[in-house]
Amino acid sequence: MQPKTYHVYIMSNPTNTVTYIGVTSNIEKRIWEHREKLVDGFTKYYNITKLVYYEETSDVHSALAREKELKKWRREKKTWLIESMNPEWRDLLPMQ
Repeated sequence: MQPKTYHVYIMSNPTNTVTYIGVTSNIEKRIWEHREKLVDGFTKYYNITKLVYYEETSDVHSALAREKELKKWRREKKTWLIESMNPEWRDLLPMQ
């Protein structure tokens, strides 16, 4: 049996002015839910549709701790983190 994988992820709106941080065990499904606006709230209101950063781990507790850590960061630090992996702010999970 393969160990479960968890993703801490950052999404953005099309103009890269608003970001959202989350954690999931099924990143493709979760990003699809955000894009389809299936859940009322922040991501629907701010049109959060692009996956711009993610980290992967097999430990759910470390994923949740990392999500909390990132949510406390100032925007400048989050921007630095995103650009360290994705300087163009490209969608890392293009729509199919």
